[in-house]
Amino acid sequence: MSYRVRVASIYLLGFFIDLINMFIGNVAYPDIGRRFDASVSLLAWVSNGYILGLTLVIPLSRWLSQRIGTRRLLMLSLIVFMAGATGAGLASSLSQLIACRWLQGIGGGLLIPVGQTMTYALYRSHERAKLSSAIMLVALLAPALSPTLGGLIVDNISWRYVFLASLPLAGVTLILSALWLKPDVGSTLSEPLDLSGLIMACSALTLILLGLTYLGEAGHIWRGGLVLVVGIMLMGLFARHTLRKATPLLNLRLLNAPLLQTAMLVYHFIPGVFTGVSLITMIYLQDQLGMSATLVGSMMIPWALASCVAITLTGKIFNHIGPRPLFIIGCLGQGAGIALLTLIGHVEDITIAALAYLLMGFGSSLCSSTAQSSAFIDIAEGELADASALWNINRQLSFCLGVAVLGLLLNLMLSAGLPISQAFHLCFLMAAGSVIIPLFYCLRLPNQSLVLTLKQEKR
Repeated sequence: MSYRVRVASIYLLGFFIDLINMFIGNVAYPDIGRRFDASVSLLAWVSNGYILGLTLVIPLSRWLSQRIGTRRLLMLSLIVFMAGATGAGLASSLSQLIACRWLQGIGGGLLIPVGQTMTYALYRSHERAKLSSAIMLVALLAPALSPTLGGLIVDNISWRYVFLASLPLAGVTLILSALWLKPDVGSTLSEPLDLSGLIMACSALTLILLGLTYLGEAGHIWRGGLVLVVGIMLMGLFARHTLRKATPLLNLRLLNAPLLQTAMLVYHFIPGVFTGVSLITMIYLQDQLGMSATLVGSMMIPWALASCVAITLTGKIFNHIGPRPLFIIGCLGQGAGIALLTLIGHVEDITIAALAYLLMGFGSSLCSSTAQSSAFIDIAEGELADASALWNINRQLSFCLGVAVLGLLLNLMLSAGLPISQAFHLCFLMAAGSVIIPLFYCLRLPNQSLVLTLKQEKR
């Protein structure tokens, strides 16, 4: 096995662990809510606490890699992650659970950007579409298997074990990192830490996540709006500060790259929206229609099968037709799948739910694999660490934003006195319509010139 395959394998394992912790907890929310007498908006913090930990530590990824070394940093991150997972499984209150999920996020937050930077540096631009397809094919096993596994665990053991389930895989990844990664070489860089930038970035990201969460809570819309506006203003100050620095915490100028910019926007409106839709669908099917956690979790199986087809297709034709047609087809597929959810009103409609997840799996994964394949094509090797950090911050925020927006819409519908089923169906309909925004945005991509560039590089 070549060294770059070993590095890619460790990255895949880290990505797999991250996705497990994104999806496996969804089916446990009803049981956790009953155990701690918590509302949907409070339960969202079981996920958001993890996302907050991830998001806050990602800006430090490049600086920590330079100071600690990638091998040591990955191993330390895995140890912290395992400690947080253990604490989450043993938590005796919701606040303890959220705190341990935050710690788990701190540990897991560096697995993706550090592993991604190491891996992509070993592959040329025209090889990255197939690399991305391999990454996405392996990674889709997490959202495919984890809800079903989580449902079985919740129904037959306890919700606590959904958080403990990732410990064996994290332990294997830790051992492989120690055995396979080359020893760290001492860094000769003397770049100082942009401490003021770090404080502003972390404060802004925290306020934005808090604001998005409050917006999803009934009775806290104004508080959420105010916190969100303050967070956005502080992020603006961070951007101004960063653009004036010679050695900034994050190179925000990379956001001007058309492919990275488009890929990040698509992630908000497609995988991000799907995360929110999936969460409220899990709650709707279990609490309103009375389906079991195992049956609801199994909805991700058709999603995974369709995802496998979409990701394989991306790897085979991306270099030949470019990202634009793939983005368009993916957006339409996700929109059609979410729209089908509006037809579900009884337990007997499980076939419609399976078809909806099939379409959402194809559309969402076609867009996410295309975004992953195109995001770093025009990024120089020396800028990969910054681009990876920006990409992963955006990815985490997109998941949180999707959950917050769908939660806000649902609460507004229920506050307006709409019947519960109608409120859920209107949320699904609005989520389906949101695909129009990325669909039109991706039309501006220089698709033909990109295809020519990839073909020339391959020669």
